[in-house]
Amino acid sequence: MEILIEYLSYPFVRYAVIVGVLIAFCSSLLGVTLVLKRMSYIGDGLSHVAFGALAVASVLKLTNNMFIILPVTILAAVLLLAFGKNAAIKGDAAIAMLSVGSLAFGYLLLNVFSASSNLAGDVCSTLFGSTSILTLSKNQVMLCAVLSIVVVIVFVLFYNKIFAVTFDETFAKSSGVRTGLYNFIIAVIIAVIIVLAMNLVGSLLISALVIFPAMASMRVFKSFKAVTISSAVFSVFCALAGILISMLTGTPVGATIVACDAVMFGVFCAVGAVRQ
Repeated sequence: MEILIEYLSYPFVRYAVIVGVLIAFCSSLLGVTLVLKRMSYIGDGLSHVAFGALAVASVLKLTNNMFIILPVTILAAVLLLAFGKNAAIKGDAAIAMLSVGSLAFGYLLLNVFSASSNLAGDVCSTLFGSTSILTLSKNQVMLCAVLSIVVVIVFVLFYNKIFAVTFDETFAKSSGVRTGLYNFIIAVIIAVIIVLAMNLVGSLLISALVIFPAMASMRVFKSFKAVTISSAVFSVFCALAGILISMLTGTPVGATIVACDAVMFGVFCAVGAVRQ
């Protein structure tokens, strides 16, 4: 406890804890929807799009790379989630193609136009989130907090519509629900979460924040609301535990959080089996 208190006396550590908890909480809210819509892999696809956009922003030497990363990721999310059903290339094939293409072009751009002497370290940090969470500025923390609040407000306000679109989009549409609009809202929220989560666990591990809490909660609870609440508690606990453990052991933050998610998933599976 003394070591943790000493670490928490540093502002950058407090920033990491705050951002980690906020991102984990937001990720869990949409995780249930994505898992039920069979779109859980979209997190990987969008994270790789964000990596490609980050590479473009680095080449252009932009001071604030959010001006490129966020719009590009939102556009990709809208194309994949809202309009993917009517496209010539559908579902997992479209996500896989976009994912590997963006990752390859991003890494290629960084290699060709890199101005850094530690390209391997920069790429590793971006992909696995090993150190970026500990280098956040106060402005970045404020931006993350504002976007997280917006995500939560939108989710709460449109909870019933998201619920309807998640379980039976065809019936919801026939009942007068503007499914296109709510799919667009879901896509935008997902893109915002993905961009924020890059600083926490990196591009390659983002899907864990989306999938593990939802899948674990589904092992124990059956209602949509109960699963959503359980996912939020699960995700926040694992993020906080992962950050604190990484401080004490010196392990990478992102990988430690995902390891905590995996362990807790096993615990929830055991509890679900016992209850059955």
